[in-house]
Amino acid sequence: MRRSPVNKPLKDSLQEQDGFRHRAVIGFTVIVALFGLLAVRYAWLQLWQHEDFTTRSESNRVQVRPVPPNRGVIYDRRGRLLAGNRPAFRLEIIPEKSGDLDETLARLGEIVTLTDEDLERFEKTRRRYRDFHSVPLRLDLDEGEVSRFAVNRHRFEGVAVVPYLSRHYPYGELLTHVVGYVGRLDERDLRQVDRDNYRATTHIGKLGVERQYERLLHGDSGVERVETNARGRSQRVLQREDPVDGADLVLSIDVDVQQAAWDALGDHAGSVVAIDPRDGSVIAMVSKPAFDPNAFVNGIPQADYQAILEQPRRPLINRSLNGGYEPGSTLKPFVGLAGLELDVVQPEQKIFSSGRYFLPNYDRPYRDWRKGGHGSVEIRRALEESVNTYFYQVAYDLGIDRMHDYLAQFGFGAPTGVDLPGESSGLLPSRDWKRGRFNEPWYPGETVIAGIGQGFNVVTPLQLANAQAALISRGVMRKPRVVFAVKGPLDESAHRETAPETPGVRVVNPEHWDLVLEGMRRVVNAPRGTARNVSLEADYVIAGKTGTAQVFTQDQSVDYEQDELDESLRNHALFIAFAPFEAPRISVAVVVDHGGAGSTVAAPIARATLDAWLGQERLMGYRP
Repeated sequence: MRRSPVNKPLKDSLQEQDGFRHRAVIGFTVIVALFGLLAVRYAWLQLWQHEDFTTRSESNRVQVRPVPPNRGVIYDRRGRLLAGNRPAFRLEIIPEKSGDLDETLARLGEIVTLTDEDLERFEKTRRRYRDFHSVPLRLDLDEGEVSRFAVNRHRFEGVAVVPYLSRHYPYGELLTHVVGYVGRLDERDLRQVDRDNYRATTHIGKLGVERQYERLLHGDSGVERVETNARGRSQRVLQREDPVDGADLVLSIDVDVQQAAWDALGDHAGSVVAIDPRDGSVIAMVSKPAFDPNAFVNGIPQADYQAILEQPRRPLINRSLNGGYEPGSTLKPFVGLAGLELDVVQPEQKIFSSGRYFLPNYDRPYRDWRKGGHGSVEIRRALEESVNTYFYQVAYDLGIDRMHDYLAQFGFGAPTGVDLPGESSGLLPSRDWKRGRFNEPWYPGETVIAGIGQGFNVVTPLQLANAQAALISRGVMRKPRVVFAVKGPLDESAHRETAPETPGVRVVNPEHWDLVLEGMRRVVNAPRGTARNVSLEADYVIAGKTGTAQVFTQDQSVDYEQDELDESLRNHALFIAFAPFEAPRISVAVVVDHGGAGSTVAAPIARATLDAWLGQERLMGYRP
């Protein structure tokens, strides 16, 4: 029996066509939408993000490389080089090309000296760069090391000796505290400068003129645009903007005078400052002992630096700017002038010195330096013989506050404003100062000893020299300056840097200046002068004032023989001087640490300084 076939539904072609068209429309819509989104994205990138992506693309192809400027050089006033850039050689390694780096370093150590500090510094630097960059290993190779490497050059792939300019100070420690030195840049330095301008710089001024005038000496970095490949390797220089080299500086320092003062100090520690009172320029500024700045340029070994720190005479301290000393009797001309100007003592008024001075209602004596005293003296003789009693009385009659206010006009108790960093202010005591510092009242006995430059008084040698310059200029105050002229890299002329005048010392009676200056002339030239021997065989007239500064509180009832004391307990010796007396052209302040007597130790040093400067002027044909 046959089965009838199953009835199957026939396809509806119209329905299938409608479904296909529906799916096609949806698909086409999606495709159009996607192309639309792509077009919008393309337009966004091309129209609105074009500049950003162009910059990124260019950065991948072109690297901007800073070019360091040449540092300006420093001269003394007669054109002698004080700080320059000498050709030097450093050893550099490209780690990628050197093979086994540890083995390469070991073999290099056989022909050049490599310290642990060199290797440690190299490793720190290497980590900041890619392996195909050249990294310094040793700076300042000597000729022998350069020669030995040249002979063995074929053994060291990726190692080269590269020339560069290294800072050099031909006078070494003679000018350390004035010129200063440069050292490696660190993070603290970078916080104080324009980082972009120092991207190619490795050294910066650390002390003295090098630090104070860093911006001028450094100059402005240039730029090279270098084409690189996909791995960052340099292919060619596309564009270069040359750097602007630093300016050259001419200092007012005279090397011959500086050397004369340095030599005259001998084995003593101390300071000598000489200023031209006519313009405020600093002729010499000696601080001894010092240290060789060349040792710091490329990094001083820690052991060597520690040895400098541990030296008992502290060569790192600039005694001229930061040495704090009691002025001693060198303050007496200023106290005497204050007494005359403020009418507490008359020009011909005499005060009797018996060798001991008593305050009213006090039985404690204040001694004169000469047993038995000096008799009756007026201002000129009081300065000539440095009579303590006279200035005890003047100070007592002035009172500490009037004395403070008058002496402050000469710059005591404040920085002079010299163009060097880190100057100390010294200390000029007053009643308010003591109340604020110790919360204690001021006592009359403190006024008495302040009148002879002791007690709380503290000065720097630079302050003394500058105050004397104002004294002999009859009240004209100037900020002392070390930089004499600035010479730009594109300018053949030197622009003179003049010392600006500051508010001067008010004058009531010009004759009072004559009395004080005459007293200082007698110190050196009169038979009883405390420094009468310093003018022997001089062909010009010197004036000055001796002084001693105690380093510990001394019992007034006990006589101390300086030669019998330990050196660290001996008085500091001071002397201020100027010359020629009729038309002064130099003001000198000398402080000798633990030197004892100013007349026998400090005065000859001042004489040597005066001779050097005035002798230089005669050679230059100076006519007053």
